[in-house]
Amino acid sequence: MPKMKTKSGAKKRFKITGSGKVVHAQQGKRHGMIKRTNKQIRKLRGTRVLFKTDGDNVKKYFLPNG
Repeated sequence: MPKMKTKSGAKKRFKITGSGKVVHAQQGKRHGMIKRTNKQIRKLRGTRVLFKTDGDNVKKYFLPNG
C-alpha cells in the first residue's frame, strides 16, 4: 500500500492547532486591494478557525499526515 500524501495546496493554506482545530487565513486578501475599503482590509487580518465539520474533512482528505 503506498503512503498517503498531503495535498500540496492544503499544506500551504491550513494549519492544525495543538487542540486539533484547523486554522486558515481569511479569504479576499490575495489581490485587488485597491477596490476594497480600508475597513474590509483591516477586518481580513489574521486567521480564523474552520467549522468543525469542514475541519474534519480537511484533516481526513487533505492533511492525513499532519
